[in-house]
Amino acid sequence: MIIEKSFFERLKRIYSVEEFCGYTDEDIDYIKGLFGNIPKALEEYYRKAGRTEAFQRVQDTWLLPEHFKKWKWTQKSDHMILLNENQGVCRAGIKREDLTLDNPPVYATSDDENWVLCADTVSEFLSAALAYEAVFAFEFCSDDIYELTGEEFSLIESRLEKYPFEMKNWIDVNIKLYYNDSDNLLAVLYGNDNDYFQMFYGASSQQGYEKLFDSIGDIGDEM
Repeated sequence: MIIEKSFFERLKRIYSVEEFCGYTDEDIDYIKGLFGNIPKALEEYYRKAGRTEAFQRVQDTWLLPEHFKKWKWTQKSDHMILLNENQGVCRAGIKREDLTLDNPPVYATSDDENWVLCADTVSEFLSAALAYEAVFAFEFCSDDIYELTGEEFSLIESRLEKYPFEMKNWIDVNIKLYYNDSDNLLAVLYGNDNDYFQMFYGASSQQGYEKLFDSIGDIGDEM
């Protein structure tokens, strides 16, 4: 197993999912036929949980076997696209030449020509992106995005636990993820020069939301 068991356990908690839904051999073989191969880490995710409906009720679009079948532009890209931003201004994918690797890096682009590193591995990208996307789908969430000072960002780091994964260069920002309960999340967006910080947060339960708010409710200015 390339993806840690804790990854799937975390997804169940933050998405309030009891059972996963995965793709069949036929679906997997179709993608392999298009691209020649797919990384073992991505195949593992597809087979275990990739078809889970809750993962699709988020802000951005995960590229799935059915999308590759109907969207011909996905077959022409130099990358196997994994995630498409909801307005199409950014997408993430794996280089075609890396598809034979078990757990290759993932890159992001805003113009389909210049690609920059988004995550060191597919498994890290899935961990970070699925967590980040969950914040938009939480039943209990902050109504606004909050602007932070550097000092306030330091307070978040001291008050909350940080997940050991992040996204880089997604819509020209980097994203770190924090929590203080199993079903809550706080995302911090920051620039490459650490010249600005923004946060938004939520939880799948009222209790989880309140616990998070108790820790960071005094931080940030509404944008």
